[in-house]
Amino acid sequence: MKPVRTRFAPSPTGYLHIGGARTALFSWAYARRHGGQFILRIEDTDVARSTPEAVQAILDGMAWLELTHDEGPFYQMQRMDRYREVIQQMLAAGTAYYCYTTREELDALRAEQEARKEKPRYDGRWRPEAGKTLPTPPAGVPPVIRFRNPKDGVVAWDDAVKGRIEIANAELDDLIIARADGTPTYNFCVCVDDWDMGITHVIRGDDHVNNTPRQINILQALGAEVPIYGHLSMILGDDGAKLSKRHGAVSVMQYDEDGFLKEAVINYLARLGWSHGDDEIFTREQFVEWFDLDHITASAAQFNTEKLLWLNQHYMKQLPVAELAAHIKRRLAARGIDSDAGPSLEKAVALYVDRCNTLNVLADAVEVFYTTVTPSAELLAQHLTEETRPALADFSAGIAEVAWEIPAIAALIKETIARHGLKMPKLAMPLRAILVGQTQTPSVDAVIELIGRDRVLAALKKYL
Repeated sequence: MKPVRTRFAPSPTGYLHIGGARTALFSWAYARRHGGQFILRIEDTDVARSTPEAVQAILDGMAWLELTHDEGPFYQMQRMDRYREVIQQMLAAGTAYYCYTTREELDALRAEQEARKEKPRYDGRWRPEAGKTLPTPPAGVPPVIRFRNPKDGVVAWDDAVKGRIEIANAELDDLIIARADGTPTYNFCVCVDDWDMGITHVIRGDDHVNNTPRQINILQALGAEVPIYGHLSMILGDDGAKLSKRHGAVSVMQYDEDGFLKEAVINYLARLGWSHGDDEIFTREQFVEWFDLDHITASAAQFNTEKLLWLNQHYMKQLPVAELAAHIKRRLAARGIDSDAGPSLEKAVALYVDRCNTLNVLADAVEVFYTTVTPSAELLAQHLTEETRPALADFSAGIAEVAWEIPAIAALIKETIARHGLKMPKLAMPLRAILVGQTQTPSVDAVIELIGRDRVLAALKKYL
């Protein structure tokens, strides 16, 4: 068997979104599984819409996900001489021809066909045929170049995801492969690239299914080996509609900004349309070991934000505390917060990680330990009452002398509420309000121990 060679070929007209990232992941994993090569190709022939910023966003997204390519990135705009060379070879071989039909003539042809309720298509008026006399090329009309598509038979392929697909050649007209200004078109460039780069497997979205029969015919006309195609079904949003910007499908890097770990995103993307039994959580290495094209579902995958959050929390909890703290340190620093000016950040994240499903939520939670906390007047009025003040004053006196460890602090809390005939919330809630400005925290004794004696005493003195 030939060595496996896959490719990811995005157009730099926008960011690397979730659908593109899944395509890249599956193509990368298939190459890795079979000890092959993964090629990155930037299809930037749409000059009007392609931007350097979009190219960089694609490269950044691939780097963040660690989908390392073995060759490339190749840029189509740098391969124009090669495309023109192949077009000249096709003109000489009779598999391509000049077409002088003007835009106005094409518009008129389309209108006539639509009036007859026919499928709009080029009628082959400039197509060379045996015994056919072509018109004299009109002066001043720069020609396009069309591919001489077979008229008879079918073009068929065994799609690795969708199964057998057959299209009658009669349904396909003669595709323009070079515009009047000489620039080659998308479907033609793809064929030359896949041919030159020896691509054996093309894994891509099913929005390309309609391009595939045209590309197969062009490849066959070039005498090139046709790769195996596998078309991935679309991804739907949580609401069942096509995934779009309103679902947050802006950029893969947005998930990094929103506090998701790349390990969670990779694991989640792997399960969007592919499965390995009932396994939900697996490493990147396991995914590569297990991945195949046989277990990709032909039906649309549905994005589930809650599932991604659940996975992200799992991976956060699996991280070594020092590594998790490093993530949070960077996020706090971006907010202008010095996490060295306070208690151990590792202890803080370890205390709160079970309550948080993204790095941003965790950073929000521990931020209070490194900033000046000012409880709202409403919170203080609700919990700092005449009923609770005496117990708080009693606790404040005790906390100044107690051994600074969680068991001793917990014992002091229990003794204080017992002396004052209160239930735990009557002391814990005002303590939380005063110390961190909120009422939902982990165990209050652990929070007190983390803050430190001096800061606790200063806060109690201020609000009592």
